[in-house]
Amino acid sequence: MSSMRPTAPSSSTAPRQASTRRSLALTLLSAALLGGCAAPKFTVDDGRAVDPTLLANIGLYGQGEQALRPAIARSARLKDNDCDRQWELPISVATSQGWSENDRVAWVRALGVDERLTVVAATHDAPLKPGERLANIDGSTSNEAQKLLVELGAMRERGRPFPVTTSTGKTVQLNPFQVCRGYTRLAPPNTPELQDYHWLMSYHPLELAKADLTEDEALWTVLWTQGVSEEGGARMKVYDYGTSLLSTLYTVATLASGLKGAAMAAEAAVKTAQQAAASVATELLKQQLIDQAKTFAANRLKDEIGKSVQALTQAQVVASMQQVAANRGLLGGISRVAATVFDDADAWAYTRMEQLGANPLAGFTLHQKLLERNLLTNALAFDPERMASMQALTNQAGRGEEVVAILKGIRPETLNFDLADMPLASAQQAFSYEDLEPRSTNPYARGLIEAMLEMPDTGLPAAASSR
Repeated sequence: MSSMRPTAPSSSTAPRQASTRRSLALTLLSAALLGGCAAPKFTVDDGRAVDPTLLANIGLYGQGEQALRPAIARSARLKDNDCDRQWELPISVATSQGWSENDRVAWVRALGVDERLTVVAATHDAPLKPGERLANIDGSTSNEAQKLLVELGAMRERGRPFPVTTSTGKTVQLNPFQVCRGYTRLAPPNTPELQDYHWLMSYHPLELAKADLTEDEALWTVLWTQGVSEEGGARMKVYDYGTSLLSTLYTVATLASGLKGAAMAAEAAVKTAQQAAASVATELLKQQLIDQAKTFAANRLKDEIGKSVQALTQAQVVASMQQVAANRGLLGGISRVAATVFDDADAWAYTRMEQLGANPLAGFTLHQKLLERNLLTNALAFDPERMASMQALTNQAGRGEEVVAILKGIRPETLNFDLADMPLASAQQAFSYEDLEPRSTNPYARGLIEAMLEMPDTGLPAAASSR
């Protein structure tokens, strides 16, 4: 028998097989390399040390957004025919794109946000939940969060349902809804003290989130913001004669606090506001506020509140409310015009809270929490002038005793501040448009929102759109 032996490849076949193997290996390597380039890398939490203040502020931002977004949807039930309307979305988003490497880690650690558009808050019935990331908006995809953000805003403004797809491939439909004009937004985490009150949108300082807003307090915040727009819009537009409404990133989009361009703009706006306040703060605060607070406490409240059992002493109440008055008095630009209708916005919110079946005294509970936690640099705490107006309104409605209980035992008569005996920082003299600061060459002199309105579509600050 002859043995069977494998046939060796011919001299002509072997080189061809070796060449085929090399080509296959090169093809696989090229595909791997191309695949690696095509798939962007996103920041993960590697445990490094990050700025603890920024980390805490990002967490506060998420907490505040998660309280406000359902309240915004709740306000839509008003269907108020007497107010101008804006479109809103059932979600709010943020992105860390453009931030420094360490700060991007902070965004991931505090809120689960990376370079992609990430949902940070949603209404109760929204098809998306916090933590989900948007990859496709009505057929548009991009690795640039700014581009997707603009597309998201454009779809919102059309007011029709549109599809979005998440990074995991889930496709859902987002349904824009209408609310009364006056978007409610929180300051970016890098500028937690930002305040800007405008007929289109208002930024509240991040300290508001420290009040742990209840559902009714969040609704009060939203309605109050809308009230500023409705009650003061015409007045603000008169002062706003030079501004055209451009369809920019900032006016059209659901503004993401995490977008570095907006955060940089906020930094510039805060710096401008602080410089303007510093020029008047010395005399205003020392003479108009501190001295008057001491005098008022000594002469008006010493005997009346001294015997009350409450969380705050009489001196703390007076000093706190005067600080709130100072905050209102030091606002500039369009916010200064808005400040003239804060009391009207209180009444506007009170009435609409009743219409929605919410507790109309939520403004008082929020005020008290803000005072007790020493959160006084915002527009939601009442100054003495606004407290007097609100107390008169609730007395007329027969709810004065409930207000007293909320304010920790202060008797109704102690809330009837005699404004003639206590000029307020916000009303040092009669308001007139001529007294407002003239148009400045500084783009932020009239506030962040005004500056945003005047920026072109590509108006992000330099180097803000790239990592």
